This record gives sequence, C-alpha cells and structure tokens, in this order.
Amino acid sequence: MKLFKSLLIAPATLGLLAPFTAIAGEANVDEISKYSNLESIELSNSFLNDVSNGEPLIAGGEGLVEDFSPAGGFSETTTASFSVDAAIGAIDGDTTTEAVTAYYGFNIGLSTSFTGEDSLDIAIDSGSDSRPTAANPFDYDTGAALSVDGVTYSFPVGGISMVTGFDTDISASFTGACSYSAFSDYMSDCGTGNSIGVGGNGVTATGSYAFDSGFSVAAGLSSTSDSTVGLLTDAGTDTYGIEAAYTADSWGVAVAYVSTDNAAKDETTLWGINGTYSFELADLSVGYETSETSGTDSNGYFVGLTFPEVGPGSVSVGAATAGNFASNATEYMVYEASYSYPVNDGITVTPGVIIQETAGDDLTAIFVKSSFAF
Repeated sequence: MKLFKSLLIAPATLGLLAPFTAIAGEANVDEISKYSNLESIELSNSFLNDVSNGEPLIAGGEGLVEDFSPAGGFSETTTASFSVDAAIGAIDGDTTTEAVTAYYGFNIGLSTSFTGEDSLDIAIDSGSDSRPTAANPFDYDTGAALSVDGVTYSFPVGGISMVTGFDTDISASFTGACSYSAFSDYMSDCGTGNSIGVGGNGVTATGSYAFDSGFSVAAGLSSTSDSTVGLLTDAGTDTYGIEAAYTADSWGVAVAYVSTDNAAKDETTLWGINGTYSFELADLSVGYETSETSGTDSNGYFVGLTFPEVGPGSVSVGAATAGNFASNATEYMVYEASYSYPVNDGITVTPGVIIQETAGDDLTAIFVKSSFAF
C-alpha cells in the first residue's frame, strides 16, 4: 500500500529535527564573552548619560538592567505560557487525500491577577476554530499568522464565578463530564463540542455556581461584536447556553442546552449530554448530541475508553460520528486509538491511528503528535 511507502518518509523528516537540539547546546561562549567588556568600547559610553523612562522594551526583561525601577515593568503577578503542537504522518485511502502530511499550532497565554481572586487572560495563537477534516483531523492551522483568540476576565461575585470577554467560549464556565483523552478533534468534548463545548461569537458573559454536594450549574450569553451590527439585535448572531453537571468520586454527568439565532437564518437548538465512569483499569466516557434547525434533526454520539496506566503513558480508544447527521443522511464513523506518554515535564509524544469512513474509500491515517509546553 502507498501508506507504508509514505511512512518511510516520516522518520527521515523527524530525523531532520535532531540537529536543532544540538545547535541549542553549542553556543560559542568565548565569542559571546567578548560582549561583556562594553565599558572599554566607545559605543557603550554613549549610553551612560541616558535616563531610563521606566518603560522596558522587553516585558519580563527587568533582570537585564541592574536596579531597574519596577514602575511600568512586567507585573509580578503576570505569567506567560507557551505551547506548540505538531503532527506528522501518512494518510492512505482516497487518492485525493493520500499523502504524507505535517501540521503545527502555536499558542501563547498571558495571565495576570489584580486582587488574587480575579484573572485577566489573553490567548494568542495560530490555531483554527473550524471543524476537523479528513486531511487535517487535528484542526491545526499551519502557517497562519498569530492573532488574538480571546480576551477574558474572570472574577467572583458572591459564590458565582463570572467570566466575561471578547471571543470567549460560553463553555468556559461549563463543567462537563468527559475524561477521554482525545487523539483527533472528532473526539473532543466526548462528541458534544457544539453544546457542552459551545464556543462564542463576540462579547460573552458566563458564570457558574458549584454546590458542596458536587452539583453545579452554569449559563452564558454570547453576542456578535461588530461596528455595523449591534449587540443582541436581529442582524447579529446571539447564542446562549445552560448547563447542569454532577461530579462524584468515580463518575460524573453533564447536560447542556444551547440556542443560536443564526442572525437572519432559522434558529438552531442543541442538547448535549456526556458522562464518565472510572473502573479499576479504565475510564469510560460517552457523549450524545442532538440539534434541530428548520425542523430537521441531526444527531451524533461518542464512546471511548482511556487506560490511564499502561507503561509510562496511557492508552485511549474511541469511536464517534464525524459530526451530527440527519436521520435521512448517510452517517459516517471515525475510529481512533492512541498511546500518549510524557517524555518529560514539557514534552508529550502521542502516536496513534485514525480510521474514517467517507463516501469513497475509507481513510486510514497514522500520525505522531508532539506537544511542547514551556
């Protein structure tokens, strides 16, 4: 099969990455040390009379200048996190999709607190928010420019945890009950990505309240933010969602209702339910979602098992519909199996296989995903 011929290319490609690790550790210390004697260089003396304006050019770079005043500097309560996800593999089946492919996604998260109980979070990434495809089951957006993916402010109001922001998901306050470790995006949120994992479409306000018994409720509203379309108008897209969840020691269940007016189009309503139960050897996760638009009902479902302790890592096996399908439409399934293991605290490698039914030949994809957090 062409698949296995193509796979020969993948190790060779991965081998090209090896020199980068060597380069990172081969800095020429002797050459760098020459720059430490700037006092003897006339150029350095031209900066001696400069007065700092209290505004560093590089956030977090206060350690580069001795006795630098913190005024205008990087806040001590601000943290930054970075992550890179990459995948390389081969797809066999439909001749229009068959290929060796590679994808990546890059994410930056900035977070700061002003009271110790609140949090201002900014997400910057090059990821995509569309549905996964047969050629790109991870929904990575390779080569796209970085963009602000959301600005969110979280704060407590009494016992309610509030979340407000721009391009923020309504489900940011939802609890959910999915313990499955998804390999492809088809399995994300246990197949309830449009309801329990509902996103946002502009200005969003959402909140949740957790009872001591393990029961929680959450609700949120998101409305189009545009200079030509006002908030909560017939011309804009408004979405609201409600979720109730219960979490116990070994099991949990969550139910959500979502309604979207689709601007001038017909309204779409969705119900989603997912649940999890932990056995001695594995965790079982299930999900079901149904949507209705213009009198047409569509349904999708998911079931998966995660074995948390298999050698140094964990094994996940799942099956799901490739979306929600109407009762009179042909339903296509997706199956996956993966093994995820942490190389160290910052690197996780996950090889896996995906089988997807299509109108033509079924597709078989073998990928290796690498996730880096720093």
